[in-house]
Amino acid sequence: MRGITKRFGSVLANDRVDLTVRRGEILSVLGENGSGKTSLMNMLAGIYFPDAGHIYLDGQEVVIRSPKDAARLGIGMIHQHFKLVDVLTAAENIILGMEGGLRIDMRAVESDIRALSEKYGFSIEPRRKIYEMSVSQKQTVEIVKMLYRGANILILDEPTAVLTPQETRRLFDVLRNMRDQGHAVVIITHKLDEVLSLSDRVTVLRKGRSIGTVNTCDATVRSLTEMMVGEKISLDIERPEPVGRALRLKAEGLSCVNREGRAVLCDASLEAYSGEILGIAGIAGSGQKELLEAIAGLVPVQKGRVAYVAPDGRTHELTRMSASKIRDLGVRLAFVPEDRLGMGLVASMGMTGNMMLRTYRRGRSLFFERRQPRTLAEQIVQKLQVSTPGVEWPVGRLSGGNVQKVLVGREIASAPQVLMVAYPVRGLDINASHIIYRLLNEQKRAGVAILCVGEDLDVLLSLCDRILVLADGHVTGVRDARTVSKEEIGLLMTSRKEAQA
Repeated sequence: MRGITKRFGSVLANDRVDLTVRRGEILSVLGENGSGKTSLMNMLAGIYFPDAGHIYLDGQEVVIRSPKDAARLGIGMIHQHFKLVDVLTAAENIILGMEGGLRIDMRAVESDIRALSEKYGFSIEPRRKIYEMSVSQKQTVEIVKMLYRGANILILDEPTAVLTPQETRRLFDVLRNMRDQGHAVVIITHKLDEVLSLSDRVTVLRKGRSIGTVNTCDATVRSLTEMMVGEKISLDIERPEPVGRALRLKAEGLSCVNREGRAVLCDASLEAYSGEILGIAGIAGSGQKELLEAIAGLVPVQKGRVAYVAPDGRTHELTRMSASKIRDLGVRLAFVPEDRLGMGLVASMGMTGNMMLRTYRRGRSLFFERRQPRTLAEQIVQKLQVSTPGVEWPVGRLSGGNVQKVLVGREIASAPQVLMVAYPVRGLDINASHIIYRLLNEQKRAGVAILCVGEDLDVLLSLCDRILVLADGHVTGVRDARTVSKEEIGLLMTSRKEAQA
């Protein structure tokens, strides 16, 4: 790619960017949220068309006007926000848009998908509907879709954000095999340890411009961070001591099942205190999401109870209450879900509209007051450094990191007494992640009880006061984050039987 330039209104997303990708290598593209990484790759994948610049493939100039053009050239992209049709099956999504006859042999297609999944070590059920799948399973469908179409140049935008450690290792093995077979692999990620362990070279973008490309063997976490941000920043995470610690939320013996009737949460109990951050750790799919959703009144609870203790000492029973009834009771719960565009925000609406979602039930007429939500949206843009053309720009067209900033900012602005966050820094660069850490600590100092589900054990051990560990839907232990080792938490995460042993 030579001299690639792309504008969105007044925002210059890419400014004369040069990028070279070699066959037989894994290239990482780094940059802060909104630095133009995804926009640049979307032009290679045919989603956007550059305003200026040229693209060459094997020395020959090519014009990529659509994803079909990219597919014909052997270019496939796995997007951070899923490009799937919820009411179709996995197999139907995988072949959607491919050329074929009037009649399709779906049995043959499903057989090919199963063979491909077994070859690369993925677990996928071709006949299962997308809306019945977890976030991790949807990500797997996206990956298999590109492999099924025979992509020679594979672009992955934050591919490990929703994968378990085991799935991440399997994916990396697949990518290394593709590299060894002569494929070109481009990976966009904010996890610098993944960059250093997987890639051969690293290209860094900053504010839409290419800062440079370095060999991974010559790079460190600190050097790459300074290239991304443009200055030296502290990578230390602050952990203030709890002040005025008091019981705020208590859950006892919670049990939940999923749509298939499988137990996803079994007899789970916890206590959350004001002025404290309770970390929740576990391998993906261990019940972390269901635990927060059960407390928030978003999924039915089969057994157990949830109680909220107000600052004045009164106890409110929240068990089997819907989220709206909990709000009507005067209990201020804030929830940042794992699926930010599927559950947390409306992709087609701007920031102002998404700010109104929390208060629309209070409206007394057909016409809502937009001035206050707009002011809140503008404050979030300024405080969290959201890169957007404007507060009315659809949030679904923002980068994943900026979407996360909007969601976290809105929930914190609701002045909660209990704040529950699932993967609050997923998809965020190091600088933006530390902004979120500071916001969580501000809420902690204000006396908010915080429940934080995280995937990075190092961060949980540095940020939280206590860590609750889940394995197979069971609580396997609660430890003091200041004294417990990473190895002990890892053992508690493996399985309930091993943890008991």
